[in-house]
Amino acid sequence: MDYTFLYKEIYGNTYQSYLLCCSILLLGVIFNLFFSKLLPRILFKLFKQYLNDVIFEDFLDHVKKPFRNLVILIFLFLAFDQLDFPKEWRLVSVEKFGLRQLIYKSYQIFLIISIARVFLRIADFVALVMKRRAAKTLGKMDDMLVPFVKDAIKINIVIISILFVLGAVFNLNITSIIAGLGIGGLAFALAAKETLENLLGSFTIFMDKPFQIGDFIQFGNTSGTVDRIGFRSTRLITQEKSILTVPNKKLVDAELDNLSLRPERKVKSIITLSHETKLMQLENIMKELDIFLHQHTFVTNEHRVRFYEYSDMGIQILIEYFINKTDYESFLLIKQETNLFIKKTVESNGAMFATAEKGK
Repeated sequence: MDYTFLYKEIYGNTYQSYLLCCSILLLGVIFNLFFSKLLPRILFKLFKQYLNDVIFEDFLDHVKKPFRNLVILIFLFLAFDQLDFPKEWRLVSVEKFGLRQLIYKSYQIFLIISIARVFLRIADFVALVMKRRAAKTLGKMDDMLVPFVKDAIKINIVIISILFVLGAVFNLNITSIIAGLGIGGLAFALAAKETLENLLGSFTIFMDKPFQIGDFIQFGNTSGTVDRIGFRSTRLITQEKSILTVPNKKLVDAELDNLSLRPERKVKSIITLSHETKLMQLENIMKELDIFLHQHTFVTNEHRVRFYEYSDMGIQILIEYFINKTDYESFLLIKQETNLFIKKTVESNGAMFATAEKGK
């Protein structure tokens, strides 16, 4: 068979070059379809002894897309590297600024970004493993460290990738750039003042431990359950189930009340009875309320029921007690139970609550 046609040129390249380019592209498609799981599976098996808490599908979900993009870029380069621009275009070499250099450097940048994305997704997967293991421990410190360490690793990957682009692609002196950061450090610090303050705030939170993940905190008029502590901010889940992101600096500077650390929750109520209430009715109501609080399973011994004062509205009774269940739902249920008993006791003794009409 005559293969001489393969050496005929069209647009500066032979048919053989075009055939080789298409073959490599086809090989890349086949590789992505049939072998894209092979390398991740090999990598997963190498570290399987450390990955008891996850399955291969978890790992594949994290690295499949960035790995495929990386493979596509590699095969595109191998394929089109077989072709050359037509000589009629008179393009300068890749060492000089021009179309060749622009395409080559763009490819290098995309390749570095693709590799960085693979490492970023691996970092997410490692964080997933750490998070599942941390969930099995009793302490909350490791739950706080997982997202913090993940962010630190991902920031380092991004910084290394940027430095690699500057050095390998644009041929800049990285040592000089790092040294120059010392000169421009002051200007950078001033420009990133808020960011640095939030970063220092995150370190303060980890050192002083005013709260941990899962704690219910309150500062100012804001309250919520701590869901995540990051480099710049802390994420809270409010009682309305909304996600609130608070800068760490604000949490460190504010007067913060960690409601989860208190062993008891205080309830203070003042009920007002009408002026027509008899002395015996008043004494019986106060006595029955005191007995109820004393016998309640979740109310501590530190409680009081007192004749508070006379007012224009009527006779005021102070009721104070502490609940040894700190979660919000239990707090509401016990308070509801107590309020219902107060109403029942007042009505059973023939007394009445004061109203605005009667107070006038």
